[in-house]
Amino acid sequence: MIRVLLIDDQPLIRSGFRALLDLEDDIEVIAEAGDGNEGLALIREHLPDVALIDIQMPLVDGIEATRRIADDPALAQVHVVILTNYGLDAYILDALRAGAAGFLVKDIHPEDFLHAVRVAARGDALLAPSITRKLIHRYITQPHHTGAVLDALTNREREAVALVAQGLSNDEIADRLIISPHTAKTHINRAMTKLHVRDRAQLVVLAYESGLVTTRSP
Repeated sequence: MIRVLLIDDQPLIRSGFRALLDLEDDIEVIAEAGDGNEGLALIREHLPDVALIDIQMPLVDGIEATRRIADDPALAQVHVVILTNYGLDAYILDALRAGAAGFLVKDIHPEDFLHAVRVAARGDALLAPSITRKLIHRYITQPHHTGAVLDALTNREREAVALVAQGLSNDEIADRLIISPHTAKTHINRAMTKLHVRDRAQLVVLAYESGLVTTRSP
């Protein structure tokens, strides 16, 4: 059972998401909150698998809430998905750097929303297609940071990280590198440990920032 916690200051939005989630046999909404402070308290109390957090809220916004969750070792199992009406570039990067597992716009189709919750629960990164386009555009127009941060990785780990950044799953990475899915997962986990990133979403950002992957990568 995937345990979900909803944080949004608009009751109608929360009700709509909850109605969708409650129809699923494998998903349970364990609590909901109308602001960031209340939401953080409920997250610490219930330890959900997925926290769906609005980016703009009173008291504590979604990015700051995500940052506090990522900084608390007791909340390591909580995967944050940021919700927004817009999908602004600055918010995308700030949310991912803060530790969000993904970023979804609120006009997402119901089936895609449910898929996103399941993807986040298993620890994979996710971005709405419109968000991905904005993220890629950002890296077309801005210079990359130095790639020295990747020096700690083996060649195989670099290859795995590059494929993660291109959106491949562990099984697809295994096929591409001609290794087992378990070995692919091991390479990725070791890379995340060496690079001190929380999840695959942050790994994607770092891969682009370092220049390991570019918008022209195959």
